[in-house]
Amino acid sequence: MNRRPGHVNVTTEVGFCNFCSRTRNLRSEEHQLGQLVRTIVTCETCHRTLSSTIGVAATPEPVEEEAPAAKPSLEAEPEAAPKPKRAPAKKQTKAAAAAKPKPRTPAKPRSTATRHTTRKK
Repeated sequence: MNRRPGHVNVTTEVGFCNFCSRTRNLRSEEHQLGQLVRTIVTCETCHRTLSSTIGVAATPEPVEEEAPAAKPSLEAEPEAAPKPKRAPAKKQTKAAAAAKPKPRTPAKPRSTATRHTTRKK
């Protein structure tokens, strides 16, 4: 793709918008600014900017044609050492399972309508 200054690459993808609190189409714009790239990600529904970053433009690597590699000989490759086998996991006994405390759920806060204020005398 042409990477002249002022060139904009626009892509859309499905992602989560923190402002909408839903999955939405997110628009990603890459503005070419010389050696820098400004990336702006916005939600297409609420039009809010989710992120705006500036980074160094990736330089296109020259494509080099590789010469066809000769088939490696089987003798040159060392054999991989076999991995040691792990012992099977031990099952918990009934006494150990019963000894574990169950996770406690925190108490729910009462609503402000039913909360009574304390009076100081």
